[in-house]
Amino acid sequence: MKLILAAMLGLGMLGTAGAQADKPARLLLIGDSTLAPRNGYGDALCARFQPRLQCLNLAKNGRSSGSYRAEGSWQQVMTLLQSNADFSATYVMIEFGHNDQPGKPGRSTDLKTEFPVNLARYVDEVRATGATPVLATPLTRRTFKDGQLVDDLALWAQATRTVALDKHVPLVDLLAASREAVQAMGQAEADTLAVEPPPAAAASAPQDLNAVEAVTTKKSAFDRTHVGPKGAALFADIVAPLLRKAVPALATSGKPE
Repeated sequence: MKLILAAMLGLGMLGTAGAQADKPARLLLIGDSTLAPRNGYGDALCARFQPRLQCLNLAKNGRSSGSYRAEGSWQQVMTLLQSNADFSATYVMIEFGHNDQPGKPGRSTDLKTEFPVNLARYVDEVRATGATPVLATPLTRRTFKDGQLVDDLALWAQATRTVALDKHVPLVDLLAASREAVQAMGQAEADTLAVEPPPAAAASAPQDLNAVEAVTTKKSAFDRTHVGPKGAALFADIVAPLLRKAVPALATSGKPE
């Protein structure tokens, strides 16, 4: 009888494991316009994974770590996370910083008292649902001065790294990796990553560093923050292996190169 019960228990455990293995994994992308559809790299990143990983790009233009929650987008994420049982695992990559910088009413957050607190709260709430949070430092802007890429997001990246370390959260250090790639290009080549080619006058003029999320005119949608297809492909190719390294469980989800 004991042998029969043990066999039945073993079969039950195998059945449960098999059912779990049959479920797809899920990746949710949370952030600002540098990650969002149409002018960010998020959709291209999703395309770097096999269909068995359900990848949803929930990043939105103009959002900061504070306004993403305040305007209701985070509640939509939390609603989605109620369905975690339908997936073998859920991962939530969170990337903010651009709009958290000063000068943007209703969006900017204090670097010391708000930005890291917001990130930590996202981490805690994701974990409470059984999902795995992943933090990403912001994507570099592409403005050069005297041949050097301006490093105006360093403090926000460092704050993100600190939260990741304190909370023992996987980290994708996108700022470091994207800065290295863009610095190697120089201004002219980096400008080809934009949504539109630069107007002749803008090609040699530094962009206003405070005009973070929407540097557009009636004649051109060129800026050195957002990306077109070429930029999206480049940064998705940078992030995909970094994400798989940070979250080893995703290592088998990438498409063959």
